[in-house]
Amino acid sequence: MQTTTIKIKGMTCMGCVNSAEKVLEKFTGVISAEVSLDQEQAVIQYNAAKSSIAQFKQAIRDAGFDVID
Repeated sequence: MQTTTIKIKGMTCMGCVNSAEKVLEKFTGVISAEVSLDQEQAVIQYNAAKSSIAQFKQAIRDAGFDVID
């Protein structure tokens, strides 16, 4: 199991947080995805053999948020 933190910009409410969590939790191999509005980040625990950080970042962008590299 791996853990990564991705910085996210553009979230304004808990609805945004829920949307970001849902898109991340859909990935095979994601054990947990905790998105924080205050800290503007997602902390994801996942199986690196089944999903990747690049996939997570693209899903966040596709959901309408900005990823800070």
